[in-house]
Amino acid sequence: MTGSGTQDLDYTEADEEAADELLEAIEEALERVHPLRVMFSTVVVLIATLLLVGSSLWIIPYDGVTVDVVYRQSGGGHIVLAELDNRGSRTMEDIEMSIRMVDDTGIEIGRTDFAWDQLGPHTSVAHDDLELVIDGASVWQNYTIEIDLNYRAYDGDKKNERWTHDVGQWTSEYHIDVGDFTIF
Repeated sequence: MTGSGTQDLDYTEADEEAADELLEAIEEALERVHPLRVMFSTVVVLIATLLLVGSSLWIIPYDGVTVDVVYRQSGGGHIVLAELDNRGSRTMEDIEMSIRMVDDTGIEIGRTDFAWDQLGPHTSVAHDDLELVIDGASVWQNYTIEIDLNYRAYDGDKKNERWTHDVGQWTSEYHIDVGDFTIF
């Protein structure tokens, strides 16, 4: 031992051979683990993860519904267009939908009713019965659109959704109504 606190190490030929073998093994591993291989592996794992998450939207059973509503006002009257969208992974059955338009005093000025036996998963319907056309001169006043949706969910429960929209300030308005979202 020297006075500086360090130790003199004597390396043997066997130690040097072991160190050379270890260095060669590390170099071989580095040749196999090329940056392009790492990037390719990362992309493959990312794609697999996205596919797994995306497919779970089709595999995991859930119920969800939305209604898209477009309101148009012109000199010839009012038009209300609706699209019913089953965003769930299970079929909706016994669908009844009502669209009413009332003026600011509560008087109904137009109504349309829609009935459908079933609507499959991840599908939508925009039907003539989901169009409410009110002829006549349009006066610039406020109106309310009332949408009532009743259907039977997969588990047999009767679901009731109700949305209202105050319209009349603009010649064209767009609304998205989101119903209950249920998993399993």
